[in-house]
Amino acid sequence: MLARLALAATLLLAAPAAAQNAAPERPAWALAIHGGAGVIERQNLSPEQDAAYRASLQRALDAGAAVLEAGGSALDAVQAAVQLMEDDPLFNAGRGAVFTGAGRNELDAAVMDGPTRNAGAVAGLTRTRHPIAAARAVMEQSPHVMLIGEGAETFAAARGLEQVDPAFFFTESRWRALERTLRERGEPVPERPAGAQSPGAMAALPQPPLDERKFGTVGAVALDREGRLAAGTSTGGMTAKRWGRVGDVPVIGAGTYASNADGCAVSATGDGEYFIRATVARDICAAIGAHQRMSPGDHAANDAGAAMACAGEPDEAGCRHRLRITQTAASWEIDDVASLGGSGGVIVLGPDGDIAFAMNTSGMYRGAVVAGGAPRVAIYADEE
Repeated sequence: MLARLALAATLLLAAPAAAQNAAPERPAWALAIHGGAGVIERQNLSPEQDAAYRASLQRALDAGAAVLEAGGSALDAVQAAVQLMEDDPLFNAGRGAVFTGAGRNELDAAVMDGPTRNAGAVAGLTRTRHPIAAARAVMEQSPHVMLIGEGAETFAAARGLEQVDPAFFFTESRWRALERTLRERGEPVPERPAGAQSPGAMAALPQPPLDERKFGTVGAVALDREGRLAAGTSTGGMTAKRWGRVGDVPVIGAGTYASNADGCAVSATGDGEYFIRATVARDICAAIGAHQRMSPGDHAANDAGAAMACAGEPDEAGCRHRLRITQTAASWEIDDVASLGGSGGVIVLGPDGDIAFAMNTSGMYRGAVVAGGAPRVAIYADEE
């Protein structure tokens, strides 16, 4: 790993230097979101499902952007966007989360404040409606970073966070996915949860495709008018997970990280075990931070190499855009995850409000908007 990072410092940090000289002025604020990455292909989504996902992403973007436009904090914007996705049955977080092998919804979340590098995380929640709010409460109202299980639930309730019956999180498509997975394993299917709505009653809610194979996480990264960065992530984990499994989302530095010292905020989605082993979010920020701390002389010395990398390209400006530090750092780290055998993606907010998406999957539900710009949402890997 150290050798890989040393190589990254030599190659990846040098490449964006020329592009940096032409970088636009930092926007007043910026926001990016994701709703999970994985095998998401056009032939697997009906036109109605495609439109439903894009509309949901747009609503989450609008919620976060409204906070930022009004002068609110990056933390508030992240929470606003994530909470909308936690309430949306299309995403594997909150209502719409996948089921464990025992037929429960166990929810994880994390949030991090860039200026202070304070962080909060929760794992294994079953009754707290908005896990992202619980993670923020851990950060702001406790001396701890991570709380799990019953203790986390007790803490959230004591802080006045909304509690719901576990049946609130139930969705028909996620239950059918659990049944299919357990039958494929040759394992018994648990009884339908008490209080769960009937299939007919659930039909009115938007549903993900039944053959969907994606990694369940929602997340947001934001930069506010005061220059503060924040990141937040929330997930239901893996279908049919057992033994109290916890993935990368609540592990600070793996699935979630933000640091104004590095000029970086990251939220990840994918095979959590690999993202933990690769310390994905922290590595991306370390690379961006190292680039930020390069001397003017170092940048000047690397200009020629960056220009050479794009020389002769039909779209030289586009080439330099792809080589900017935020995108390069994100892509390097996702390549590292792939080298370990993992799949997934990241959203990254870098210096000057630069937004990057990187994935080694066929799709990732995602969106971005900056002050004064038009919002954009995308699903498939080949979309800009």
